[in-house]
Amino acid sequence: MSGILEGLEPKSVFKFFEEISQIPRGSGNEKAISDYLVNFAKSRGFEYIQDKALNVIIRKPGTNGFENAPIVILQGHMDMVNEKNNGTVHNFEKDPIKLRIVDDMIYATGTTLGADNGIAVAYALALLDSKDIPHPPIEVIITTEEETGMGGAAALSPDNIKGSILINIDSEEEGVFLVSCAGGVRVTQKLPINFTDVNASKVPYMISIRGLKGGHSGMDINKERGNSNKLIGRILDDIYSEIEFLIGNISGGSKMNAIPREADAIVIINPEDASRLENKVLEWNSILKNELRKADPDVSVKLKKLEDRIEKAFSMETTRNIIASLVLIPNGVQSMSKDIEGLVESSTNLGVVTTTDTHVYFQSAIRSSVRTLKYNILNQCKMVARVTGSKFEADSEYPEWQYDPNSKIRALFQKVYKDKYGKEAKIAAVHAGLECGLLKEKKENLDMISFGPNLYDVHTPNEHMSISSVQRTWEFLLSVLKEIK
Repeated sequence: MSGILEGLEPKSVFKFFEEISQIPRGSGNEKAISDYLVNFAKSRGFEYIQDKALNVIIRKPGTNGFENAPIVILQGHMDMVNEKNNGTVHNFEKDPIKLRIVDDMIYATGTTLGADNGIAVAYALALLDSKDIPHPPIEVIITTEEETGMGGAAALSPDNIKGSILINIDSEEEGVFLVSCAGGVRVTQKLPINFTDVNASKVPYMISIRGLKGGHSGMDINKERGNSNKLIGRILDDIYSEIEFLIGNISGGSKMNAIPREADAIVIINPEDASRLENKVLEWNSILKNELRKADPDVSVKLKKLEDRIEKAFSMETTRNIIASLVLIPNGVQSMSKDIEGLVESSTNLGVVTTTDTHVYFQSAIRSSVRTLKYNILNQCKMVARVTGSKFEADSEYPEWQYDPNSKIRALFQKVYKDKYGKEAKIAAVHAGLECGLLKEKKENLDMISFGPNLYDVHTPNEHMSISSVQRTWEFLLSVLKEIK
């Protein structure tokens, strides 16, 4: 244990945050962190459950005077998004997160920090470990695979949920309490590859997009940041209108729920077209610098001649279908809410493009707080798949969480916030998937709210968390718990 966060307040919270940062816990690789939580519960004699999906539930009785209070669920997820900067040496399967402090912020070093949602785990463990904090009976529910489709929450048995009040700690803005969220579904379009032999005279080039900020495909979708997969589609479509080429490989992005920051395409051209290709790439470099001058000022389009000969490439038909898929698959904000000003109602993110030996995969994350609009976007993707001869698959669907006008926990959060800070809290909905929708379906009478400290640039290597906000949010949580009797 490095002790980088030693001395920060609240000590217990940061102690546990640093401990779990030593445990690799990318989505799908949660066994070690799940077992850590179980061992934590065992060593303290708490009642616990570890289910087949590796979700962990830990229960602690209420303190003196709170024995008969309603059971409060503190809920978050143990997995994190694994993203790193190009050139960063880090193995997410075994390496700990390298923490660093810059002024009031905690960062990782070249990777995602995992504050989404490690801070929820740290808060829960600190409360469970406490000896002198007054609180009602606590049921901590820490789920798996939230970042890749909420598989843990979907697998959770309703019989294992005992509480009636749920406080989700998976929000990213202090003083903003979430009371509704979008539902979603994930889409994969599998385009079969037909190959053709490449004439020995032809020359391969790599076209690359770099310098985009990326971000969370729900929280940041309205910031109009560049999507590398869509941009490279535009570039290839324009080049194809003037220069005949075949695609040898294409890839972009690594997570469906992260706006992709990088993309690469290998194009194979006749040698006499080299100068025209170079001019086209320079032209697109200027176009994107202009279009994204506010949202992504560091964007760049690069061209590199490859030394190794490519003997087989995608056929002309496959090349055209790849370009058509990149151009036609919907992306970005699709509709805005008419009820809540500034809220994105529906969106979709073409997050991942990958090439295998047999197929090119196009993977999108669709979100909407209106179920029928979600299905409309889904149908658009299905139509693109049909036109391009791709196989269409949809999975990992999760429900929206609808606003409850009679929520008592919302009213309590507002009261405590006003008493503590002398100002009104902000009540909001979010255009992102929270596990609250799934949990509400499992237990209809749950009274829910979501909150958290200030996190920035989640799902990117620039993810960081405010130290002072963590402390204020912790103190606020303890004040709320003290009121639940």
